Amino acid sequence: MQKPTSEKTRVDPSVPETIPKFVDELPIPPIARPNRHVKEKHPYYEIEMKEAMHRFHKYFPATTVWGYDGLYPGPTFHVNKDETIKVKWMNHLPSKHLLPIDHSLHGASHAPDVRTVVHVHGAHVASDSDGHPDAWFTPNFKITGETFKQKVYEYTNHQMGSTLWYHDHSLGITRLNVYAGLAGFYLVRDPLEKELQLPMGKYEIPLMIQDKSFNADGSLFYPENTNPPAEVNPSVVPAFLGNTIVVNGKLWPNLKVEPRKYRFRMLNASNTNGYTFSFENGDPFYQIGTDGGLLPEPVKLNSLSLEPAERADIIIDFSTFNGQSLILKNTNDEGDLSFIMQFQVVLPLLEKDTSEIPSSLCTVEPLTEEMSTKTRLLTVGATTDQYNRPMLLLDHRMWDDPVTEIPTLNCVETWKFINTTPFAHPIHVHLVQFKILHRRPFNLDRFLEDGHIQYTGPAIEPDDSEKGWKDTVRADPGMVTSIIMRFEDFTGDYVWHCHILEHEDHDMMRPIKVIE
Repeated sequence: MQKPTSEKTRVDPSVPETIPKFVDELPIPPIARPNRHVKEKHPYYEIEMKEAMHRFHKYFPATTVWGYDGLYPGPTFHVNKDETIKVKWMNHLPSKHLLPIDHSLHGASHAPDVRTVVHVHGAHVASDSDGHPDAWFTPNFKITGETFKQKVYEYTNHQMGSTLWYHDHSLGITRLNVYAGLAGFYLVRDPLEKELQLPMGKYEIPLMIQDKSFNADGSLFYPENTNPPAEVNPSVVPAFLGNTIVVNGKLWPNLKVEPRKYRFRMLNASNTNGYTFSFENGDPFYQIGTDGGLLPEPVKLNSLSLEPAERADIIIDFSTFNGQSLILKNTNDEGDLSFIMQFQVVLPLLEKDTSEIPSSLCTVEPLTEEMSTKTRLLTVGATTDQYNRPMLLLDHRMWDDPVTEIPTLNCVETWKFINTTPFAHPIHVHLVQFKILHRRPFNLDRFLEDGHIQYTGPAIEPDDSEKGWKDTVRADPGMVTSIIMRFEDFTGDYVWHCHILEHEDHDMMRPIKVIE
């Protein structure tokens, strides 16, 4: 354990080993409040995107960030299931971007450098409120993208109680805008949760986890070019891996807790990095929900993996750790990146803990392959662009190629992601929550030779932690990952993409058109 830093000790934000851990308390993002009610009686919010100063660590100078309402993370929405709300997202950002822009990417060559559009990730929503990548807008809506339709978005919240999040989705600069700070939680409340007596109020805490790097002056560092350098400068990089861990805007924070049960809404909001979470002492915790809502029953875990954009709803019982400290680790990495945060069980128990970890949580609608009316085989592959940079593609197509995924309203489809690359990709499908059917190994050489899928082993069931509703799935290398979903309620233009943001911005995104 690192000792507290004395005033004489020099902290260099660009050198992680000089930064003491667990000295800042975990911040809890404030709750978004409606400004007024429009005449339809729906809650109406106005959220500003603006530049602000943020302190990532008590020994850092203030850092310039971009935040919703000037906050990082942005304010947390708490909305009720089936309660419609309206949100006016307003761009009040400066004219110059914080970070290096690659103008060779789709969407960035002839568009203003500073543009935004907001996507509520996991929301079941009409296409004109989904945050389409080409529906961007500049300050005061002076310039708008080709699919921009309206200034006020409507969210009907017609879905299960779930841990969603909102973030920027502007074509060609999503990786930069999210890294600059444009992300926040959006929690859908279901009356069922109260009946289950889950931890609530101050005992329910969102945890947004990101990796970041800093310059010596405390400013955000994001690379300008690849290694070796590309002909284009600035250039998109194939991946971004920071050298520090930030939770709710603080580096390696601590949270003081009572000896009782707490509910945590965990989100991997990193650009590229995946995490496997576990306690240093190996103690278990309980997962109760996935991206899109509650699991049928709790899953007892000793570790939990989340790729970028994946969420997990978990309960940790601190009742037997009074007076102790527990460190949440990331076993995917070593050194500084292996630490996430610390829990200090030092607060007195204010009242008897009556919350529960129920044996049964909810009934989940079955979706089986027999219900599917169409199966799509979709390759996850790699090529190089005109500057000889690696470029990842979905089904061998670029963003502006004609739309090929055209589901009909109320149909059930099975999508099979055939990953021919040597690493996993978190694939996100807008509009829907889906079920993971299975992953199955295949003969990669044979597929690359003639396009035939020759399976080399049996189908592997999803992990217990993945058996709920999902909107982002880990497509493993050398596997065919199958998901099933129903396209219902809304028609129009949506997208699907890899949620490694560097890949998404460099053409690993494709349109979807849902038709009658």
